[in-house]
Amino acid sequence: MTMTEAQVKSVLNYGGSAQISQLGLSLLLTRLKGVYKANPAPPVLARCTSELNTFLSKYGEIMRKDYDWMINL
Repeated sequence: MTMTEAQVKSVLNYGGSAQISQLGLSLLLTRLKGVYKANPAPPVLARCTSELNTFLSKYGEIMRKDYDWMINL
């Protein structure tokens, strides 16, 4: 499971209530949103994408529902 930078940018810019059921993923997204909001430069987006993809590679199978929601934003 991986996400493109465009998909991650959509998730980080999402202004509604996130439909995330896994606490670990929710906490990661909250932190990454803060990092990206403070500095929305391309290198920051690349780092956020890398962190999220690393997390998903380790725990993605238990987060299938959350992953499906994120890639369909």
